[in-house]
Amino acid sequence: MADKTSEAGSAEAHKAEGGAGGGAAARPAAGGGGMGAWLPLIVTLVAMPALAFAATKFLIVPQINAALGKTSAEPAAEASGGGHGAPAASGGHGAPAKSGHGESGGGAKGKITVALNKMIVNVSGTMGTRYLCSSLTLVGNGEEFKSKAEEHRDQLVDLATSALSNKTIVELEKPGSRNQIRAELISVFNEALGENAVQEIYFTEFAIQ
Repeated sequence: MADKTSEAGSAEAHKAEGGAGGGAAARPAAGGGGMGAWLPLIVTLVAMPALAFAATKFLIVPQINAALGKTSAEPAAEASGGGHGAPAASGGHGAPAKSGHGESGGGAKGKITVALNKMIVNVSGTMGTRYLCSSLTLVGNGEEFKSKAEEHRDQLVDLATSALSNKTIVELEKPGSRNQIRAELISVFNEALGENAVQEIYFTEFAIQ
């Protein structure tokens, strides 16, 4: 009877030791499983900045530099005169003309223009109720004509207003009146400036009010 009791006590002791050992073994296993669950997150957090840096350096930055280089190259090409809209430096279609009716600084043999603007006179016979507003452009040759016309500008204005103020409303409105007035003004201007100084006259304004 005593032997059975001692054997039962030994079995209980072994069982208790086994249970304690199993629990101790289970705890490390549980602890290892918790670290394994966090490992992918830790790896992701460490790797993402490195991936972002690599993508920025090797993909985004080269594309931006390429775009900026292309943009800066286009204005440089336009500035070098390669575009169709660039003004021609000499003799091109886009080069400004250096002589013409509207140019006052042409060569010695080119046509030179001098403007007499906004001359207002009372129309003869209207008792001051009607007036004529006119502007003229005188055309001659060479720089000598320009300097002479500028020197006698006040005299030319006086001659023009005197001739125009003598015209009646009938004379101003009849057909061909401008041609007659033009011929008269060329004559009086050449008396002041010299023979054939003024070759043409253009009316840029001729309004009766």
